[in-house]
Amino acid sequence: MELTGSRIIKASRAEVWQALNDPEVLKAAIPGCTELTRDADGGFSAVVTQKVGPVKATFKGAVTLSDIVELESYTISGEGKGGAAGFAKGGAKVRLVDVEGGTELFYEVEARVGGKLAQLGSRLVDGFAKKMADKFFANFQAALEGSEAEAPAVAQKKGFWQWLLALFKK
Repeated sequence: MELTGSRIIKASRAEVWQALNDPEVLKAAIPGCTELTRDADGGFSAVVTQKVGPVKATFKGAVTLSDIVELESYTISGEGKGGAAGFAKGGAKVRLVDVEGGTELFYEVEARVGGKLAQLGSRLVDGFAKKMADKFFANFQAALEGSEAEAPAVAQKKGFWQWLLALFKK
């Protein structure tokens, strides 16, 4: 599965970069994330509970950051396991660009799922992935912009990175 997109965030590139590397911001933005901690190597360990169609599972996994260009871009990659539900492996390239009124965040995601999740079919899994990406970016943007309309969603811990980490953990 491949997913690309972008979102304009009304914050400086430095603020967006800091938030992309802040475990608390990411945890709040990722749907279903109950735990997200930074590892000694600069990556993250996470626990995410998600339901995709009839399959609900808690995924545990590790995520690493590479190709880091401070305040500009990085590659996030990882994998996770969700027991009988299956697994996920993949990565995302994230890039920040200054635009009028803020920062545009571009992303390119590649992911593979296996086990029961793969049996659900690509249409359901791809739809779920897009939904989680949209939720993450809405929550991430709300956290940076302080949007009152999106604040409840942030409090419910929904978002792209959690979706991504969930995929890595499957």
